[in-house]
Amino acid sequence: MQQTEEKKKSEGRFASELFSWGESLMAVLIFFVIVFTFFIRLIGVDGSSMYPTLENHNIMLVSNLGYKPARGDVVVLRKEGFYNNQPIVKRVIATGGDTIDIDPVTGDVLVNGQILDEPYIAEKINTIERMGDLVYPQTVPEGYIYVMGDNRNGSTDSRWSSLGMVDERYVLGHVLSVVYPLNNFGSVA
Repeated sequence: MQQTEEKKKSEGRFASELFSWGESLMAVLIFFVIVFTFFIRLIGVDGSSMYPTLENHNIMLVSNLGYKPARGDVVVLRKEGFYNNQPIVKRVIATGGDTIDIDPVTGDVLVNGQILDEPYIAEKINTIERMGDLVYPQTVPEGYIYVMGDNRNGSTDSRWSSLGMVDERYVLGHVLSVVYPLNNFGSVA
């Protein structure tokens, strides 16, 4: 009789501990679902338009928590009707009120009359083939951004009317870091 009671107590403790572990696991799972749904996203790079900053198949950590686009930021955006409505990654070159220009001879990008220092680009714009279909200079409307890929000669970006100036509401967030592959792990500048 005493053995039966001890066995029942032992089984009760085991079931109680198992239930406790289950509750803890469920709380952690709910936490991660909330964080990755509302605050942080993992998004993969598709293509080479941001090379050398980002490479095809990199996986990035992206956040939109309290984010307002700023010049130089790498952002993920989605514009209906562009790139099959898939997210794209670009660099913010100009924000609302800025005037953007591209020198048709040198391929330099100017914002408010100043040539941008762009150590992150693969190469300057090929002015014969990659100027886009916009006429310059252009002034970015308030609430919009002008974006370009770091691989200027391999990127379809705000230079083409198919994307053009992008409403800030289309920005899904800014890239915090690359998380995969591990040899590329780190923040994005």
